[in-house]
Amino acid sequence: NCWFLSSIGSLTLCNSLLVEVVPQDQNFNDGYAGIFHFKFWRFGKWVDVVIDDLLPTLYKKPVSVSSRSGDEFWAPLLEKAYAKLCGSYGDMIAGNNPEAFKDFSGGVNMNYKLSKNQPDLFDVMKRAFQCNAMLGCGTFGGEKGKKFFEEFGLVDGHAFAVTGVEQVESRGKKVKLVRIWNPWGKREWIGDWSDKSALWSTVSSEVRAKCLEVKDDGEFWMTMEDFCVYYEEMDICCQSPNFVDGDLESQWICSQAEDRWEEGKSAGGSDRKTNEFWTNPQYRLRLKENKGGINVLLSLLQKPDEEHRRKVQFHQMGFFIYKVPPEAPGGRLPSSLFKGASPVCVSRFAATRELIKSHSLQAGEYLIIPYTYKPNMTASFIITTYSKEPVKMVRGHQ
Repeated sequence: NCWFLSSIGSLTLCNSLLVEVVPQDQNFNDGYAGIFHFKFWRFGKWVDVVIDDLLPTLYKKPVSVSSRSGDEFWAPLLEKAYAKLCGSYGDMIAGNNPEAFKDFSGGVNMNYKLSKNQPDLFDVMKRAFQCNAMLGCGTFGGEKGKKFFEEFGLVDGHAFAVTGVEQVESRGKKVKLVRIWNPWGKREWIGDWSDKSALWSTVSSEVRAKCLEVKDDGEFWMTMEDFCVYYEEMDICCQSPNFVDGDLESQWICSQAEDRWEEGKSAGGSDRKTNEFWTNPQYRLRLKENKGGINVLLSLLQKPDEEHRRKVQFHQMGFFIYKVPPEAPGGRLPSSLFKGASPVCVSRFAATRELIKSHSLQAGEYLIIPYTYKPNMTASFIITTYSKEPVKMVRGHQ
């Protein structure tokens, strides 16, 4: 399960989170009783998962996660606890970094499509490491992924951890480098700035000592430009959104509510022209000011009723944000107030566990309407706002 293993790799770089997920008050010595416990953030709260110490093996070797030393067991025990959370080991097949990142932190996860021109992305990544974030990335699948595998040694359709960024000077020019780790512990990039690349002779001995370690351990460097060509996407997850816009001083304030779309009652679908659309849940948000830049992040997280992960089917969902007219009354608002008005923000809609989008909203009052693409779809969700000022998200009741 490369998506989960690479996420563990990212977790080890965030000690404050690691000690939360893997409580340190347990070992094989003092009062050992054959049980361990781990903590995961699940849909608004931290839950404790208790397991025994029996690990699955085949021919006396671990079936899944194992350490090279042979005497390090926290990772396979963590995997067993997560499998219990998912329903079984079989329920962990296929996934992506944001899912595990969320369950390790309850934090803000931002996805970046690397093929897009994003000149400030390297700075975003540097800030993310400063903020104790987890970073993961994935390669292309299909024919494109296979081509890159044959030419450069990258595993296609595979999840990796991003473990560092560094700017070095080579031949009088600044070079932006990204360090990546393959959770298999082997199979590395063989292009520019790989372990055996001659380009390492063009940097100072101090840089080589700091960055270069020539061994088949799955970890390697590549340029930022190559990273954006040969990898499809990257995810950054942090308990605070500070990495997003470079404002490392502001304290983001979180407001969260749990709710539900109910067939025939509060699941009006996505068509704003129908009267049923306005039966969707409504949330009002008042902002006093905007000092410039991103000031609100909105997350919509589906909470499945099914306990077994592999059986979960997420509805296509999204949300609209409207500016509330000055003459609007309190409580739930009717569609008549918004006739002819266009939403100030529209999320994409997708059949995914979480949607999150950043906004730059002017001072005023706003109405947030989360929806399922089709009407009469019943599902639970958690809606969360992160803002740079104290705001209260208020549910408009029917």
